[in-house]
Amino acid sequence: MTEKESATDFVRTIITEDLASGKHKSIVTRFPPEPNGYLHVGHAKAICLDFGVAAEFGGRCNLRFDDTNPSKEEQHYIDAIKEDVRWLGFDWGEHLYHASDYFEQLYEWACHLIREGLAYVEEQTAEDMRKNRGDLQNPGVNSPYRDRPAEESLDLFARMRAGEFEDGAKILRAKIDMASPNMVLRDPAIYRIQHRSHPRTGDAWCIYPMYDFAHGQSDAIEGITHSLCTMEFENHRPLYDWFVEHLPVPAVPRQYEFARLNLTYTMTSKRKLKMLVDEGRVESWDDPRMPTLSGMRRRGFTPAAIRKFCATIGIKRTEGTVDISLLESILRDDLNDVAHRRMAVLRPLKVVIENWPEGHVEMVEAMNHPGKPELGTREIPFSGELWIERDDFREEAPRKYFRLKPGQEVRFRYGYYLTCTGFDKDDNGEITEVRCTYDPESKGGNTEDGRKVKGTIHWVSAAHAVDSEVRLYDHLFREPIPGANGDFLDDLNPDSLEVVNAKLEPCLADIPAGELVQFERSGYFCQDRDSNADKVVFNRTVALRDSWAKLEKKLNQQAAEGAK
Repeated sequence: MTEKESATDFVRTIITEDLASGKHKSIVTRFPPEPNGYLHVGHAKAICLDFGVAAEFGGRCNLRFDDTNPSKEEQHYIDAIKEDVRWLGFDWGEHLYHASDYFEQLYEWACHLIREGLAYVEEQTAEDMRKNRGDLQNPGVNSPYRDRPAEESLDLFARMRAGEFEDGAKILRAKIDMASPNMVLRDPAIYRIQHRSHPRTGDAWCIYPMYDFAHGQSDAIEGITHSLCTMEFENHRPLYDWFVEHLPVPAVPRQYEFARLNLTYTMTSKRKLKMLVDEGRVESWDDPRMPTLSGMRRRGFTPAAIRKFCATIGIKRTEGTVDISLLESILRDDLNDVAHRRMAVLRPLKVVIENWPEGHVEMVEAMNHPGKPELGTREIPFSGELWIERDDFREEAPRKYFRLKPGQEVRFRYGYYLTCTGFDKDDNGEITEVRCTYDPESKGGNTEDGRKVKGTIHWVSAAHAVDSEVRLYDHLFREPIPGANGDFLDDLNPDSLEVVNAKLEPCLADIPAGELVQFERSGYFCQDRDSNADKVVFNRTVALRDSWAKLEKKLNQQAAEGAK
């Protein structure tokens, strides 16, 4: 499943040319996540590219777990990654692989480098290696172990595998060039000792290849034709090519880099996201405020919206930051077409209709989607006591305030025209109840005299309302670029979650799992996994466009000016 791009990009141009020239008969890509955390929205861009171009050009995409660091990897991360890729709409079929599938081959290739005089066992401390590596202005210093005989390094490497040495006591380094201007080529580490159990291989190994040694070789084994990575791996491409050149690999893959996804008000560092989880600053990896795919799924994002977003921003080599409002706009457009409309009052204020027949309940017909009559209608109970939004009533309001205020007539959506006759306050001066009368001849907004009112508000029958915990989410960070001016934790938004006790129309008590609805005038919502028989919980996926907020701001400004 793919989203067609409006224009081609440099990756698709390269693939087109490679197929046309006969360089490749078919293409094979791969998505190679590390199972040390959950996938985030940045990974979605890579998934859509890797799987998308494979489908477009009649090739295939492998899902390969880069499971080379057992100190950080866990099985539940593997399971979550599989679920996320499938949820986005992609499938690897029979082509599920792991770098650990190739541990024996990678070990043999490491021995090949040693025998060829291109690798050696290092015994310097990590501090000495860091000091002797040099910097961008100064070349590195050769290790005293750099020229040790191949036989000696082979013996030590075998003993490393046998478990004779402690973690950090020795590593295997490639012998390339300690004076290279590319720091990555200054005798990089390719194997380290880790006495840790691996999620797949258990305790069979206590040495593990580094990413740079495993990645290109895994690509070669799987016959990957176009190895697509983000730009931070551009400096690693010479090392990728060096290993492929100096090893007897069965194929010669090629790495291509594209710009990663940077999104305003969003952090896409897996390490920093893990810190938020570990420190309890969010509920979990799938907290709806998190930019993880599981968090976005729980919040109510749709796979179609994410795929369209990735297609819209395109594939480029130049880095940039995308405004999150683009993603939210695409999501609104997607939900607007499919989400049924429902009425929910998030901050309830009671309205009592003084001339309503006592005990009478009337069913009014409401459309499920005003723009799509084919989606049908539903019936909602209308009674003498209703809940409305607290913001829909003002004791004192400017002239152009068209919602409820003393003496003003307002249409209650799908119901009747109501006119405010009074209100009650508590000892703190807070309005507790609004009193109204209704026009029995105005049902559905139609009157014999043909009068119209400018204000229409939504409501819920008090006697029939479903109590609900509604979670209103905002950006997790309050700064567009978290951490740009210091510690990213200082930019966490303390108001990223507001919980309100809302009143919902009856049919919202039990909606199918995964169904999204629009709470009229409030936004799009989905039921959270915390819902149960005793408590209904909804998450706000995204607010409606800010027309109501802008109007409210304008009215407040008018009221303030009038008070001067």
